[in-house]
Amino acid sequence: QVQLVESGGGLVQAGGSLRLSCAASGRTFSSSFMGWFRQTPGKEREFVAAISWSTGRTYYADSVKGRFAISRDNAKNTVYLQMNSLKPEDTAVYYCAARTAYYSNRVYDYDYWGQGTQVSVSS
Repeated sequence: QVQLVESGGGLVQAGGSLRLSCAASGRTFSSSFMGWFRQTPGKEREFVAAISWSTGRTYYADSVKGRFAISRDNAKNTVYLQMNSLKPEDTAVYYCAARTAYYSNRVYDYDYWGQGTQVSVSS
């Protein structure tokens, strides 16, 4: 089992920045990729970004490319999502997820999930 705990959400004005953190514990060696997803009421959960624990290779959704940056600190078993130039449409609950296999941007491919953290961007 892998436990994931997100933090860092909050309320920010459009154009502002936030950094989310996801601390992993438990059998962290069993996870290969870490991802960030987001969800708004009435909509499906969508992929935001992912990173390989071993290589640090990153992947992004087109909607956040150039504004968001995912990174990891292997020593702390923590993954970060730096969000810059935030827009009102970025408002959502952001979830951290872990996958035990190769890269995927599909929700149902991820094995472990955090509880989510709310990000609200005002216009």
